[in-house]
Amino acid sequence: MSGHYEAVDGNEAAVRVAYALSEVIAIYPITPSSPMGELADAWAAAGRMNLWGSVPGVVEMQSEGGAAGALHGALTTGSLATTFTSSQGLLLMIPNMYKIAGELTPVVIHVAARSLATHALSIFGDHSDVMAARATGFALLASSSVQEAMDLALVAHASTLESRVPFLHFFDGFRTSHEIQKIEVLDDSDVRALVDEGSVGAHRARGLSPDHPAIRGTAQNPDVFFQAREAANPFYLACPDVVQAAMDRLGARTGRSYQLFDYVGSPEADRIVVMMCSGAGAVEEAVEELNRRGERVGLVKVRLYRPFSARHFLRALPTTARSIAVLDRTKEPGSAGEPLYLDVVAALAEGPDREAAVPGDTRRPRVIGGRYGLASKEFTPAMAAAVFAELLKDRPKNHFTVGIADDVTGTSLAWDRAFTTEPPDTVRAVFYGLGSDGTVGANKNTIKIIAEKTDNFAQGYFVYDSKKSGSMTVSHLRFGTHPIRSTYLIDRADFVACHQESFLETVDVLGLADEKAVFLLNTSAPPQDVWARLPREIQETILAKTIRVFAIDAYGVAQEAGLGGLINTVMQTCFFALSRVLPLEQALAAIKDAIRKTYGRKSEQMVEMNLRAVDATLERLREVPVPAAASSAALPRREPVPMQASDFVRRVLGEI
Repeated sequence: MSGHYEAVDGNEAAVRVAYALSEVIAIYPITPSSPMGELADAWAAAGRMNLWGSVPGVVEMQSEGGAAGALHGALTTGSLATTFTSSQGLLLMIPNMYKIAGELTPVVIHVAARSLATHALSIFGDHSDVMAARATGFALLASSSVQEAMDLALVAHASTLESRVPFLHFFDGFRTSHEIQKIEVLDDSDVRALVDEGSVGAHRARGLSPDHPAIRGTAQNPDVFFQAREAANPFYLACPDVVQAAMDRLGARTGRSYQLFDYVGSPEADRIVVMMCSGAGAVEEAVEELNRRGERVGLVKVRLYRPFSARHFLRALPTTARSIAVLDRTKEPGSAGEPLYLDVVAALAEGPDREAAVPGDTRRPRVIGGRYGLASKEFTPAMAAAVFAELLKDRPKNHFTVGIADDVTGTSLAWDRAFTTEPPDTVRAVFYGLGSDGTVGANKNTIKIIAEKTDNFAQGYFVYDSKKSGSMTVSHLRFGTHPIRSTYLIDRADFVACHQESFLETVDVLGLADEKAVFLLNTSAPPQDVWARLPREIQETILAKTIRVFAIDAYGVAQEAGLGGLINTVMQTCFFALSRVLPLEQALAAIKDAIRKTYGRKSEQMVEMNLRAVDATLERLREVPVPAAASSAALPRREPVPMQASDFVRRVLGEI
């Protein structure tokens, strides 16, 4: 095992394993899975070898249907192959997926799960796409974090070769695919230890070849089709144990233990939530906090969703469970319930009686279902706490929603927005930037510096507008001494940076600032004039929360250094200077080292310009004086729109 830590996102975590174990990679880009194909293509172009010392053939097709066809063809010849997709792209692969599964062909498709277009298109994440593929015969393996995206990618590849059941390995689009985490990466020795060479050889031997002719893809009549279809049953019955065995081997090697259904919480929990993927991080934090307060709650994290093993699921449930809430990140209109909910109900109805919590008590737990997080809607520990509170009721709401206010059909649960589980020793920083101004790139470098230069754990998540370049981006960064499971946006920040002064008039940039936070503003105004230029609402927040304000003319520094409008190096230097996450000298050395690595391949001139920007930044960074006697009542008020103005001016232009 490597014991080596790096900061990578979920897409890179998965594709590192997929690339190492593939000879053919058929790709077609679709958000948010595109980076997996892009990385594979770049690595192949650079001559990077797979586990067997050859460079995989990476081919971009003209659609996802073409990619699935190429994948199926490569597998039929006995090659090891993979692909990556999301959303409508996965739907275009379904016809080939039925054939691949029907022929019991080992393969793994990696999916950054995303909404399907229904009443509207959304590029953001939920489980609509993978749930639409659950009848294909593919096993479905779910990862809930960046670390799991790498670990379970390897479990999927090892398990498909041994079981002959094809796998769809999925994780939440954007929330996991684009989240950067400091993780312990697997090396080639870890991959080699889990993959059975005998299974690889058996797959190759089954490939179509003129040296040993065989027939495939026939048509069958009613006399034999049914029997042949049922003949696959033993492979699916054996699959859960094959996956668990692979998980056990991974745990023995790395110390990271996984179960098909992982339980966390009180061993005597009376209320349980069942769910899969990234929302589990928020629920786990809520479970720990509620149990600390004396409640008895727990969480079952579903990893192997298909084949659904009722035996393993029932074993994971505490015998004390009396109420269960199953959370699905998808909606199936007209169904009796969402997919995971129906599976849990069936498992409890058909499975063997569990050992009763009270002798002679054979009651089964009450089960309710709910929806959350469609199209990347926020899901927080406060919302998870609301679900546990609902389970306490004599008649809890079934088929509920959480995270929205449903004023049409009244399905939604209310939640306490003040409920928080953020650990006090975690540094939380929020950055408001403009797409293409370098803010996101700078913050990615910041995470990598902290991950590589300290023992701290680091997490970065970036909120993009669907209009992408030229629109606002918000970077959410966390750093701390403990692993970070907070799979939701920061709502109380120690550090807030506004990289575009115009945002002050349109965005409540200090709405997330905590008491005594630090606020960094990129402005062309001299420090002594900044206070007067701030909108009144910003001034009131600064005074109410005792926020320290710093300013820098980042565009001025960048232009003087020859960088034009790229302010990423300037603002990154300011962050390290003000946050003190690292000692300043160490931080500056790390920034300059990152500059040499990042820009050294472009030109020495680009390196020198960025180094000049770093040195000039500290000279130009200044604290903004906040009037000591200032109070909210003493601040100048903006004149309201005169009442004699026309109705259009007052109600439309005035509001604007």
